[in-house]
Amino acid sequence: MTDLLVGDIGGTNARFALWRNNQLEAVEVFATADYSGPEQAIEHYLADQGVAPGGVRAACLAVAGPVQGDEFHFTNNQWRLSQRAFCEHLQIERLLLVNDFTAMALGMTRLKPDESLEVCAGTPDPMRPALVIGPGTGLGVGCLLRQGEQRWLALPGEGGHVDLPVGNAREAAIRQYLQSQLGHVSAESVLSGGGLVRLYQALCAIDGDVPQHKTPAQITDAALGGEPRAMAVIEQFCRFLGRVAGNNVLTLGARGGVYIAGGVIPRFAELFLRSGFTASFTDKGLMSDYFAGIPVWLVTAELSGLLGAGVALEQSLHA
Repeated sequence: MTDLLVGDIGGTNARFALWRNNQLEAVEVFATADYSGPEQAIEHYLADQGVAPGGVRAACLAVAGPVQGDEFHFTNNQWRLSQRAFCEHLQIERLLLVNDFTAMALGMTRLKPDESLEVCAGTPDPMRPALVIGPGTGLGVGCLLRQGEQRWLALPGEGGHVDLPVGNAREAAIRQYLQSQLGHVSAESVLSGGGLVRLYQALCAIDGDVPQHKTPAQITDAALGGEPRAMAVIEQFCRFLGRVAGNNVLTLGARGGVYIAGGVIPRFAELFLRSGFTASFTDKGLMSDYFAGIPVWLVTAELSGLLGAGVALEQSLHA
């Protein structure tokens, strides 16, 4: 049997598909909270597809967190995975684990023209790295390098956990408030679904307002409805994302372009496109001119991580 399995496992949802003819088939989404581990979720998925035990030759799972050794602990959910036990349990010959933003970065190589929106115009330099950054359950950061006509290298990292940068007194006050609540204030502390709520609470506390919203969806809906407080939170969120993305461009020399992915920003895409993201992105003092001509895109595709897992598996099997 030659079936290949791919998965993209985040903090909230796990997506699985069969990889056939270099493309996805039979995509299904499972809530991670409904299963004790990835093996149980995949057993359910394979049963849905009529794939018998032992019917999968190889699998690639994109997972949230650093991949090292046999044991993997998921960063934003309760699952754990032993690669050896996983293969024995599901009768799979080969398992490839990749960081979720390694997969997301590789997924950018499969973007269709209608799956992104232009944020900053420019021309990507194909010989330089591209940055992939995305707020979701956490904040993912990846780097994409071209290695040939049809081969790509995605460099894993944990850039979401760098310190949150500040550029003015109000942002310093936000950081100080968050530090009193959290201790270390990472970029992910703000630039994530949960971070949106923290940012809202921080701004309410600083301005002496009583919080009215408790979830990211409530804040987003209020902002889209024109509520000033919620709109200010979204605006500040976009500005912090600009600062973090700009720092990464300078660190990586990412003149290959910037892809903004993840599940948070597309929910308020129009507000994002009108926000101060670009001003904060390029606000780098003596190095501000470095950003001229670097394109930035907002990715609207929903299955980039899953596609990237397929690209990673394909490249691994044909290395």
